[in-house]
Amino acid sequence: MSYVIRSVRAEEWAAAKELRLDALRDPVAHLAFLETYEEAVAKPDSFWRERTAGAAEGADARQQIIAEGPDGRWVATVTVLVEEPGTTDWAGFAVERKQGHLVGVFVRPEERGSGLTEVLFDAALEWAWGRGLERVRLIVHEENGRAQRFYRRVGFVPSGVTVPLGESGERELEFVLERDSVGAPLSDG
Repeated sequence: MSYVIRSVRAEEWAAAKELRLDALRDPVAHLAFLETYEEAVAKPDSFWRERTAGAAEGADARQQIIAEGPDGRWVATVTVLVEEPGTTDWAGFAVERKQGHLVGVFVRPEERGSGLTEVLFDAALEWAWGRGLERVRLIVHEENGRAQRFYRRVGFVPSGVTVPLGESGERELEFVLERDSVGAPLSDG
């Protein structure tokens, strides 16, 4: 693989916006993201500038990591949010310990199955563990079997916590990876 795995830079907001909009056009976006393409595309550039700067290289509260192809095109992304004990998460649940929350996982369809996701997760976990986080979690739609299989394969396990999605009756499942359960890196590079 000849990808560069790195954190975004604040001035790269336009590329971050483009990748997010592409992710929201994916056929399974309704299972993977809580935001629609229509909602995201309506946001002003100032939103994208602020969002990217807040997750850029050197930021402490969150970090967006991307995979950049040999041609410079961004082909995959994941963001790590730091959640502090004593706060409440996006779903209204109390955060009990310092943890990371992986969000915005997206790999372009033509790159799926290449091992790129494992490398991206390695970088996200390295960033999280380097911040002293005790565990990393993610939330996945109960019907997103492909994502669930991947998360299990790289060491995440269901915690038993479920998050209801409005009045639809659908729900999302929390998967976690405890820092003390981490062995070797997810991939060999």
